[in-house]
Amino acid sequence: MYLYKMSQALQDLFAIRVLKNKTNGTFVEIGSNHPIAGNNTYLMEFKFNWKGLMIEYDHSFEQLYKDLRPNSIYRIGDARLVDYRGILDENQFPSNIDYLQIDLDVNNKSTLDTLLLLDNTCFDKYKFATITFEHDIYTGNFFNTREISREIFKKRGYELVFPDVAVFYEGRHCPFEDWYVHPDLVDMDYVNGIRSSVGLKVEEIQDKLREPTDFA
Repeated sequence: MYLYKMSQALQDLFAIRVLKNKTNGTFVEIGSNHPIAGNNTYLMEFKFNWKGLMIEYDHSFEQLYKDLRPNSIYRIGDARLVDYRGILDENQFPSNIDYLQIDLDVNNKSTLDTLLLLDNTCFDKYKFATITFEHDIYTGNFFNTREISREIFKKRGYELVFPDVAVFYEGRHCPFEDWYVHPDLVDMDYVNGIRSSVGLKVEEIQDKLREPTDFA
């Protein structure tokens, strides 16, 4: 049995496996939604003692963040208006951060705008060992988000490990995310052993990441 029921689509499993079950890690989770259900960093914080920054637009979750995620920082508001560099600097985040999630709305350009903001303000100083980026290409090619994001991450030295990760939704498998690593911060021998040049279903990625270890 695997204790990976918190994340949306095993994003936590990807980061934890690539980082070899690292403890005391750090994360930036943009578009964190509910602080536990379907959340991609709750297991990291609860089971592996990670801490990080969570950004969420929905004010209804604020008390839950206070009650359920006391070890991490949260900001409620538009992800496009957050001073990421200021928050990371002020809270003395390490220059090498273990996980970045960008999970926003592609159709209103918030996904691309937020990535451009990070590129312009943070990526010169901060690197991320693992990244999951939601482009929702199955809904349409809004603002060319998938291709522009791939160009930005490539320019910054990131390598695409799983393109077009697909989840089962409304009767079909829908490609919705790209997953990356930074080769300076991970074991590339391991990464090269699991990576794919074509889109995979989440279930197929889980098989690649499977180990005879249960974190429960």
